[in-house]
Amino acid sequence: MNNYITLTKENIEKEHICCAISDKKHQKGVVNKKAWIKDQIEYGHTFTKLDAKGKVFIEYTPLEKAWVPIIGSNYYYIHCLWVSGSFKHKGHADNLLTTTIKRARSENKDGVCIISSKKKKPFLSDYKFLLKYNFKIVDEIDDYLLLAINFNSNKPQFSPSVKKRTSFNETGLRIYYSPQCPYSINCIEQVENYCIKNDINLKIIKVSNLEDAKKLPSVFNNWAVFIDGKFNTIHLLNETYLKKLLNSN
Repeated sequence: MNNYITLTKENIEKEHICCAISDKKHQKGVVNKKAWIKDQIEYGHTFTKLDAKGKVFIEYTPLEKAWVPIIGSNYYYIHCLWVSGSFKHKGHADNLLTTTIKRARSENKDGVCIISSKKKKPFLSDYKFLLKYNFKIVDEIDDYLLLAINFNSNKPQFSPSVKKRTSFNETGLRIYYSPQCPYSINCIEQVENYCIKNDINLKIIKVSNLEDAKKLPSVFNNWAVFIDGKFNTIHLLNETYLKKLLNSN
């Protein structure tokens, strides 16, 4: 029988958070992530995982309190739904997602929403998988999709700041990140080191509160990258992927 655990302020220190379970280079990020979750629990943030050593979890927040540039009310926003490795194809994604949808209905929410993309991208759920659960595309910008399963006519949308497609008069990299993802700290360190060695201009902007997150200039789940002033991706960057990205631009 599958046993799922929801993190609380009381159990979070003894539980892993699925990502970077034993990878030492990400442990600072894990500490930051746990501290962030503790702060957000009082606003309805939920992190539910399989009671096992692996990446099997769903993480969501009431949309009004979600650190993403998406506006709407009375929705749950899914930050991440991840099932990996030997845990795939065992019904965990279905269990986690349907339980979240049922909770939304029982609490008289207007629906559940999530970011996806037209083409498969790392760290984003496949939109074709979501369509099977009656999610519909309610907004889109470039390759990114906002999907929602809505129980009435109220629909979320990307913030006006995203739709402006803001660009900056600058060269190099501009990265926005939040402490929500445990990988972000090490990724920032790798990017900083690479940019210093290769004389690349770099601006790092830490998203530290809800208000700033809602007004971000691009699609953002916990990370966003601009290259030479233009939005490029929400893909986390390590040195290897950064080189690939720069070579393709």
